Amino acid sequence: MPLRILVADDHEVVRRGLCALLRSQPEWEVCSEASDGREAVEKVMTMKPDVVILDIGMPNLNGLEATRQILKTNPRVKILILTLHDSDQVVQEVLNAGARGFLLKTDAAGELVAAVDALRRGKVYFTPKVAAMVLEGYLKPEDRTTPEPPARNRLTPREREIVQMLAEGKSSKEVAAVLRLSAKTVETHRSNIMRKLDLHSVSELVLYAVRNNIVHMAGPCKSQLRLGGRSLNKN
Repeated sequence: MPLRILVADDHEVVRRGLCALLRSQPEWEVCSEASDGREAVEKVMTMKPDVVILDIGMPNLNGLEATRQILKTNPRVKILILTLHDSDQVVQEVLNAGARGFLLKTDAAGELVAAVDALRRGKVYFTPKVAAMVLEGYLKPEDRTTPEPPARNRLTPREREIVQMLAEGKSSKEVAAVLRLSAKTVETHRSNIMRKLDLHSVSELVLYAVRNNIVHMAGPCKSQLRLGGRSLNKN
């Protein structure tokens, strides 16, 4: 049986490049593609891939939330996360979400095949820098103070989904349509979220989502957020 792989990335050019690399391997099959995390979750249910490759910073549902949802219903799926970021916090959140592979996008051209092959054989795969961080920081808990869980852990999975979509500029009605909820229910969730996090404006919600890796800003400087037709300078 061929190895069935699903690739999810919101950038079509990147996604095509990844698929081309994977299809060059004998007995590997790209069974489906997705352009955001929610589509990836839905396609995993129908296509039953062996390995799922997820970009961490996708719209509608980010790679971390997609990982949690996929593994909740398909615990045997192997998940490889692609990201531009390799900070301690991002690494820890990827591990906590249940992914067993972590690959920087800048390394994907040279290491993607090796990473997928490792997951296929039941191994974990991290780029050398990340592997060193894991060995030094997360496999020796007695050598470090346990960090306080990020504030976003106080949110339910549904609330984290709503935070992401609101931070990406969707209205309550648009969020309701995506989640198949009433607009009133979304407004209730929104009020509860703002109260839980002690936030008082959409601008604060956007900054919270960025700082806690719920959404990822594109571009090298990430100095501005587009919000409802106006710019919000982070500085």
